[in-house]
Amino acid sequence: MSRTLRYVAIGDSLSEGVGDHPWPDGTPRGWADRLAELLAAHHGEVDYANLAVRGYRSADVLATQVQPALALEPDVVTLTAGMNDILRPRLDVAALRQRLVDIVAPFTAKGVQVVVVPIPDIRGVTPAGRLLQSRRELLNGLYRYLADEHGMVPPTVTTGTVFEDRRAWAEDRLHLSELGHTRLSVAAAELLGVPATTDWASLPEGPPPRRSLRTEVTWTREYVWPWTWRRLRGRSSGDGRSAKHPELVRLVAER
Repeated sequence: MSRTLRYVAIGDSLSEGVGDHPWPDGTPRGWADRLAELLAAHHGEVDYANLAVRGYRSADVLATQVQPALALEPDVVTLTAGMNDILRPRLDVAALRQRLVDIVAPFTAKGVQVVVVPIPDIRGVTPAGRLLQSRRELLNGLYRYLADEHGMVPPTVTTGTVFEDRRAWAEDRLHLSELGHTRLSVAAAELLGVPATTDWASLPEGPPPRRSLRTEVTWTREYVWPWTWRRLRGRSSGDGRSAKHPELVRLVAER
């Protein structure tokens, strides 16, 4: 009798689920939780753990999540790492590449399918998108290197998809919205052989919401300044937090 599929999510706030509509107890839901549900529906059941913590950089993921994830003997691992690195003023590209290799290689050496989430073009989502464009392309290049040289599943192409639309992003313009998380789960499931339940790449009907001086001032006050203030104090949104599902939980498809 074959073993139940084991899926482990590692990474940062994107994999923790920040920006999505939370579970009733206030725990972030997110695309990884949604992906686990899709895998359970397809396979009948899945054992799922989520070790991701918001604010984590690649060094944090490597130091605190890789070995616990390996100990769970996963068949599938999803990874979000590197975005918090490229948001910092100083970036050591060689060091980042080596950390990503050190995260991915132990899994692929064991035959684990590793799926990474590429960074979409967010120039139409946030002003920071223009500043981050070259670093975004650099990070996606590192992901392609991991696929070519270290056996990771090739990243999905996000050009021209819903992930370039403002409605796929939460009010902070840094995390995905409920729509974005839902679509990402379908895209990732498709990479893992699960037939798509919807056209995940398509744009919602109608134009995205308009922005005004008032919306920009509100966004700056409620999100940009708090984020900047944490950086100036050397603080992270992940300080004091722990993984929401550190142990495998069995999800069974509804019948």
